[in-house]
Amino acid sequence: MRALSAETGKMHGRALGTDAGEASGEDEPYWPRDGGPELEAAEGGDGAAAVPAVAGLRDRIGAWRALLDRPLTSYYLILGITTLLLGLGLVMVLSTASVFDLTKGVSPYSDFKKQLLGVAVGLPLMWVAARSSPRLFRAVAYPLLAVAALGLGLTLIHGVGISQNGAARWISIGGFLFQPSEAAKLALVLWGADLLARKEKLGMLADWRHMLVPLMPGTGMLALLVMMGDDLGTTFILLIIFLALLWVAGTPGRIFGLMLIMMGLVMLLLIVSAPYRMERLTSFVNPQGGPTGKNMQEIQGRYALGSGGLFGVGLGGSREKWGWVSESTSDFIFAIIGEELGLVGTLCVMAMYGGLAFAGLRVARRAPDTFSRLAAASATGWIVMQAVVNIGAVIGVLPITGVPLPLVSAGLSSLLVTMVALGMLMSFARREPGAREALAARGPGPLSRVLSWLGLAARRHADGP
Repeated sequence: MRALSAETGKMHGRALGTDAGEASGEDEPYWPRDGGPELEAAEGGDGAAAVPAVAGLRDRIGAWRALLDRPLTSYYLILGITTLLLGLGLVMVLSTASVFDLTKGVSPYSDFKKQLLGVAVGLPLMWVAARSSPRLFRAVAYPLLAVAALGLGLTLIHGVGISQNGAARWISIGGFLFQPSEAAKLALVLWGADLLARKEKLGMLADWRHMLVPLMPGTGMLALLVMMGDDLGTTFILLIIFLALLWVAGTPGRIFGLMLIMMGLVMLLLIVSAPYRMERLTSFVNPQGGPTGKNMQEIQGRYALGSGGLFGVGLGGSREKWGWVSESTSDFIFAIIGEELGLVGTLCVMAMYGGLAFAGLRVARRAPDTFSRLAAASATGWIVMQAVVNIGAVIGVLPITGVPLPLVSAGLSSLLVTMVALGMLMSFARREPGAREALAARGPGPLSRVLSWLGLAARRHADGP
């Protein structure tokens, strides 16, 4: 500090054409007007120590911001979070489904093997989607919409659709149950994004009527088919996708507000039209009953969360999964996560979905074309809002709607479709400004080296990154 002050004094002296030491007649430091040795002694070393600490904090914040501003940040965030959630899902399905399988008299690994098979099939699909171009996604939009509508129609045919818990939502394909409503989510994302992108290219989105037609009738058709299968949760997610598309397309505020009011009225009408849905709503607003009564699922789910404490009872140590929390492998798997991994585990899960929201919206903001921007935003809204609805129902801030926790809950349909959607987000992230150059500078990865050993690397490089 003294050496710095002396040097400062000499610099001031040189600026005036004199030396501070010569002006005083002695070789002593020059002290600025705003302080001296007494002031430094009064301040002590705390101020001097605080300056490097603040500077260090600023440097760290700057380094984190620079890291987040890299071209491939979104790509690696989506890839890393997806991998973590898939791993967590496998572990929790093994923990929860083993009890359910034992009660049915089958192998405790039965459902786990199905989930593992879903991951094994989904990873190649996600890899292919991540390396596909937006042109391919646009090409499959209309065929996928037709397939989803056809599948939803088949669930309504007696003898073809398979009912569980009184709802016909599944069809059997190769011995596995598939839920067409999950494919309808991805179909609406792709079809809606392609439709609005074409209209924007033609300059038709200046008229709000072109924003709503035929997007709103198409969404209404899918929602109607889903509701005929008695699936209010998926209907809500379809409406979220519809609203996300309108928001990103730049719908006027009054029209968007009118759509919000209309969607709210539709959801309210669907709730009051079914006695069991109305009962769920009244139970949410005015909870009554004991831990073994009609509200057993909600109450026992909160018991599971509360008994986990800070760090949980340990993997496999849950008591609530032994018949107390219904749907513990799917809709209420978050309650078992809270019991076995505690508050820390649940906060980590929520942070991962928050990371997906950040990465997906970053992809949408940096997307080079309208279709990618619309598809990225609506797919992100679908996945993140589905997680919010699921977690909100478990912790008691939202009514129970029966939607699974993305990538974690048991169920092949939701798992495969969500992985394809995340692969699509990764594809868009690879086309962000500067991403191609970053990928080229990264050098060949393990897969590229394997392809080179097989003599296929030249063909892959010819097809693009």
